[in-house]
Amino acid sequence: MRKRALIITYYWPPAGGPGVQRWLKFVKYLPDFDVEPIVFIPENPNYALLDESLESEVSQDTTILNLPIKEPYKLARFLSKKKSNTISKGIISEKENQSLAERLMLFVRGNFFIPDARKNWVAPSVKFLSTYISENNIETVITTGPPHSLHLIGMQLKEKFGVKWISDFRDPWTTIGYHKKLKLSKRSRKKHLFLEKSVLNNADQVLVTSFVTKEEFSKITNKPIEVITNGYDYESVEGVDLDSKFSLAHIGSLLSKRNPEVLWRVLGDLIKEESGFSIDLQLTFVGVVSNEVIESIENNNLSIYVNRVGYVSHKESVVYQKKSQLLLLIEIDSEETKCIIPGKLFEYMVSNRPIIALGPKASDVEKIIKETNTGNYFYYNDYDLLKTTILNHYKAYKKNLLQSYPIGLQKYSRKELTKSLSKLL
Repeated sequence: MRKRALIITYYWPPAGGPGVQRWLKFVKYLPDFDVEPIVFIPENPNYALLDESLESEVSQDTTILNLPIKEPYKLARFLSKKKSNTISKGIISEKENQSLAERLMLFVRGNFFIPDARKNWVAPSVKFLSTYISENNIETVITTGPPHSLHLIGMQLKEKFGVKWISDFRDPWTTIGYHKKLKLSKRSRKKHLFLEKSVLNNADQVLVTSFVTKEEFSKITNKPIEVITNGYDYESVEGVDLDSKFSLAHIGSLLSKRNPEVLWRVLGDLIKEESGFSIDLQLTFVGVVSNEVIESIENNNLSIYVNRVGYVSHKESVVYQKKSQLLLLIEIDSEETKCIIPGKLFEYMVSNRPIIALGPKASDVEKIIKETNTGNYFYYNDYDLLKTTILNHYKAYKKNLLQSYPIGLQKYSRKELTKSLSKLL
């Protein structure tokens, strides 16, 4: 008999961005492993990014339940539409650059909406799903966060019905970088820690996307923790020609602290030192780019080489991945980001283009890139090594020999990862 799993998620098509991909793909492949997914989502969510092309990946056979949600970000727009949009995307200005409106919104978000701005959806969702679970004999509930308030729905449903509850963390909770910027009071900080510990200790199974997060959570709970990373799917994109330029493309948001000054310096120096480099260079940014990054690029005299594409659909982003000569993966250089494995990493790995990644030492990204031979990983002080590598890539590009030589990628396919998930169900 086919197992049934109730999946509670905030992000679902037509939501764009990385948050939607993980469970969209799990739901796509779970029926192949004799699991029927039932998806519960908000009826009227406030998505910062939209990608209607993803709706085609949802099978008509999938049961979708929805319930209205009251979104405080809609009210925040009356105060500052621009700042409410950027905060909801996770883009928070540095303290010295924050306006009064942004400081106020961060304080309210951090201290009045715990664990997050969707907290008021918890009670009506528990009420709605209680009826559904009773009438449909649901034995397994899965919650995925952020927003971490969804885990509170799962915790209450487990307490009420004794269902098996799997709590999936796409990102950490209290140790994620932006958490420190929420202007939390001591009381609010304690409440976050209490709720995080409660979720981890009440779930039957915890899922995480990184090995660092597993190690971190293992200090809080004795419950089983399984690492199921994000991954890649097979995209039907044909006939993509490589850029004629020596293009370095970054797909996704470049936040203010995700600003590799060392890279801009290397490129600026190569323009001065290497014959032909200034003619061939192109920097392609697909997604949001912060003002701080733009200023750094200007300071290194690179502005004329920049192609700012902006946000595109997921399918279009895959085209940019496959056509670019090199792919940039930039992470903030901090202890908190060692556990962050961007979903785009796995798509980069199957694009057959070499990856240039910068981030903190001993990160999960560094481990995966080295393990799969899909590129090079650098620290923020690796000027000489980064310069030598980019120059070698440039010379290979001039000879039409620039490509990637990956190994062992199959285990990161979405279907293979779903197989691992199905075993836990």
